[in-house]
Amino acid sequence: MQIPFDNSYATLPDAFYTRVDPTSVKSPKLLAFNENISKVMGIFPADATELARVFSGNKIPQGAAPLAQLYAGHQFGNFTPQLGDGRAILLGEVIDTNGLRRDIQLKGSGRTPYSRGGDGRAWLGPVLREYVVSEAMHALGIPTTRALAAVATGEGVLREQGMLPGAVLTRVASSHLRVGTFQVFAHRGQTEHLKTLTDYAIARHYPNAEGPMGLLRAVCAKQAELVAAWMSVGFIHGVMNTDNCSIAGETIDYGPCAFMDEFHMGMVFSSIDRQARYAYGNQPNMVMWNMAQLATALLPLAQDKDAMLEEATAIIHAMPDQIEAAWLARFGAKIGLHDPQPEDTDLIQSLLDLMQTDGADFTNTFRALSGDAARDQFTDRAAFDTWSKEHRARLASEPDPIATMNAANPAVIPRNHRIEQMIEAAASGDMTPFNRLMTALSNPYNETDADLARPPAASEVVQATFCGT
Repeated sequence: MQIPFDNSYATLPDAFYTRVDPTSVKSPKLLAFNENISKVMGIFPADATELARVFSGNKIPQGAAPLAQLYAGHQFGNFTPQLGDGRAILLGEVIDTNGLRRDIQLKGSGRTPYSRGGDGRAWLGPVLREYVVSEAMHALGIPTTRALAAVATGEGVLREQGMLPGAVLTRVASSHLRVGTFQVFAHRGQTEHLKTLTDYAIARHYPNAEGPMGLLRAVCAKQAELVAAWMSVGFIHGVMNTDNCSIAGETIDYGPCAFMDEFHMGMVFSSIDRQARYAYGNQPNMVMWNMAQLATALLPLAQDKDAMLEEATAIIHAMPDQIEAAWLARFGAKIGLHDPQPEDTDLIQSLLDLMQTDGADFTNTFRALSGDAARDQFTDRAAFDTWSKEHRARLASEPDPIATMNAANPAVIPRNHRIEQMIEAAASGDMTPFNRLMTALSNPYNETDADLARPPAASEVVQATFCGT
């Protein structure tokens, strides 16, 4: 098997990571392999047995430089000065056929010095959840890490539910630099390392950025677009801690994530988000909070601290307008507006208010707007008729509103109950539901599988989602 490694993070000072090999597993078996992205990355695979060995961690491929990255982070608002990769190991990087540098990381590959008492393993459920949801996000056109492979380990993993089947996910990312990567060096007062990290992040992700504030401005812009994209598909990350916030502006760390069925601004699924800190409607506030922590971490690099603080404050205070503009572009398209204007916000918001009052399905309501079935999503149809009259009047000047809506509103998303059913089947050795989901979600804007578009029955509703650690 050939992987064209070109490792850069491993050349940084030893303080940035600990070199550690994955822990071998008993009986690796390949469950899924993403041939599309492997080709883009220039990876030429061998047979399934060889893939299983490499992507379980049993065989270190030539040119790899395995390491666990160091970072800190605010977890639900509370700062932890050292976190790091407790169950993940960066194998190395490749420069893909598009000239983009990508990390290859094993997740669930055994203990590291940052495991903090954890077993360093992953069980099958979260591995397949992240595989499915991250690939669905990519197909939806939302920046995200990607799934390259999923391998069963042949070993059990002990969790609260008992002994569960183990697995390893191979994740691909533009990088695994996080807000928490900057926080750890700022907290330790290691200004030289902080400067090295900042220079590295700029060179890798934002070569046109000028200095720490240029980096902050670029990351804030990416995060504003990202959170608006999440909102537009009803996605709730569930654990938006600073250690789960990517400098590259990609969705990362799919733990207790979920897509809404019934629309509600306060929707929470994560079992550990007891105060609804990361509720659907609070995500814009939380991404701004995270960016404020990045700004704080960069301040030790200032030559003139008062001037940098003033500039950083202005950058963060500009984020509400950035998010609002990105949100308006996304949701305007969802109701058929090619070039929505600020005054269209009221039209969009009034629809969301109706949906929340009626408990209308988020995905299916928006998808139905391009046809004649949206009215059926509501119990108060008179109220919808009033809104629809105003909507039709607004669309009268649009060139092709139906095409705009169909391009912005997916027909199928990875619904929670389908993911749970898929995991249950896979745990019993049946990968058919996984393959069915992957096929439909690869073209989410096509009407490919009507049954997968169905909201859950009362007995299928998922009340909570879990991290898996």
